[in-house]
Amino acid sequence: KASLDEQARTTLKAHYKMLNKNAKSNIVIEGHCDDRGTTEYNLALGERRAQAVQRYLVLQGVSPAQLEVVSYGKERLAATGTDEDSMAQNRRVNLVK
Repeated sequence: KASLDEQARTTLKAHYKMLNKNAKSNIVIEGHCDDRGTTEYNLALGERRAQAVQRYLVLQGVSPAQLEVVSYGKERLAATGTDEDSMAQNRRVNLVK
């Protein structure tokens, strides 16, 4: 999925407040996936996940110039297990200064 749930919006609240107060601050929004699927599919899904966060932040008043979107697909796994919990950890978006 590439949509934001209520928990994600709550988590992003502190980020958009900080970015709105600090117009010179920039972040990279990294989209990630688990290791199922093709490289092309996962890169596209990671991009959609990161763009969903970008759209939400812009709707909250953050300047698009402060945001960079990148997709790593399945190239930077957070967990290496094959169980659902490990795969869930890999389906994420990271915000990096």
